[in-house]
Amino acid sequence: MRMKTLATLDDMKTYYDQRAAEYDDWWLGRGLYAALHRPGWHEEVWEVERVIADLPPAHTLDVACGTGFLTRFLRGHVAGLDQSERMIEIAARRVPGGEFVVGDGLALPFAADSMDRVLSGHFYGHLNRHEGARFLAEARRVASELVIVDAALRDGVEPEETQERVLKDGSRHQVYKRYFDPAALAEELGGGTVLFAGTWFVAVVARLR
Repeated sequence: MRMKTLATLDDMKTYYDQRAAEYDDWWLGRGLYAALHRPGWHEEVWEVERVIADLPPAHTLDVACGTGFLTRFLRGHVAGLDQSERMIEIAARRVPGGEFVVGDGLALPFAADSMDRVLSGHFYGHLNRHEGARFLAEARRVASELVIVDAALRDGVEPEETQERVLKDGSRHQVYKRYFDPAALAEELGGGTVLFAGTWFVAVVARLR
């Protein structure tokens, strides 16, 4: 099968539409991920869930919310946004009290100062430097606080790399991915506090203004 390079966010939308039904398998270590050797993975997933659940209640927008796997742990009024219609359908069922919309994470369809917090899990690490700057500007426009959950820099990966991703249907995709040192991520966000630093995940909160 021909390999598709995810050169644009539209390509990412198509990829995540295809991946929606199996996305939680990555978090839960099922399906294609069941045989992976990931020591401490499940414990770190629980820690990330705890970090999200411990955030003070707020009006939070989860950008690139996916299936709502992390969104469900947020307290307060919750909105979720994703480019993938299929992801949004799953998230809306999982978090029935939330507001979920299909939209672009680099052009948020929300008014200035309409949120207290922006959360983004495993989205920032798919953005190149120019896209990352656009996302941060949009997050700053709509909220005063940003929480980023993403992949930790560790042995065996590069800070920036292109990965081959294979889905259950056999399709193969090339995905741009960054891995983060927690302190460096906090600095990149303009200064912040590290909420979690593990082998697999990092979580950082930053004041945007």
